[in-house]
Amino acid sequence: MRPRPPLEGRGILSGTGIIVIGLLATLIALIFPIWSYADRSGTGVSTLNAGSVPTRYGPLSALDRDFVTKVRLAGLWELPAGQEAEQKGTTQAVRTAGEHLVVGHTFLDQRVRDVAAKLGLQLPNEPNAQQRQWLSTLNAARGTDYDRDFVNITRLSHGKVFSVVAEVRATTRNSLVRALADDANTTVLDHIKVLEATGYVDWDALARDMAMASTPPLTSSPAPPGPTADPSPATPLTGSPSPTYPLPPAATSPPPR
Repeated sequence: MRPRPPLEGRGILSGTGIIVIGLLATLIALIFPIWSYADRSGTGVSTLNAGSVPTRYGPLSALDRDFVTKVRLAGLWELPAGQEAEQKGTTQAVRTAGEHLVVGHTFLDQRVRDVAAKLGLQLPNEPNAQQRQWLSTLNAARGTDYDRDFVNITRLSHGKVFSVVAEVRATTRNSLVRALADDANTTVLDHIKVLEATGYVDWDALARDMAMASTPPLTSSPAPPGPTADPSPATPLTGSPSPTYPLPPAATSPPPR
């Protein structure tokens, strides 16, 4: 009897093997996104819980503490910037925007100092390096160059903080922070509107800058300091105190040539 010829096409490279490999690859492709976006250690809920501390007003997260600090920092440079705009603005619209910044941040500063005191949080008394640079730029500018710089620098900063306020308001479990976010939202939106009414906003540059800016993940740096037993008092800002907003409406002006 003649020996039978060896069978061809068997093994992993056979037609059946190729089909099996294809099915396995498809299954892996479907499973991987689910695994990669799962709440693994160091992300999501675990990060939220690790960065939170209990208070009588509800849990205080790292994002909450960062927000309280940012509200204070905003006032430390935007209030003096608004005072300068009241004097140096070449149009009524720019001067009105400056007035809104002064009144709004005087009010917000009273609120944030009260919240920080109740939560035992330490607040800064000086603007940060970027904010000092902005103030230096505005101090050196004159005429319509000053108007453009003031409007576009402050409009960009308000746009960035607006998204932070929304995130905090949507997620915080702390009643004091939630109320502060409400006040910050009202103030920031008012400032955005009066700045846009000046006609000096460079929308293309603003869109590019906002697209380039990204909020770093919460895990990229240590959490902000938590409550302390005896925080140093924050120095009150000097402005026009107002519990509400009895301000003139935004003054509009035609777009500059």
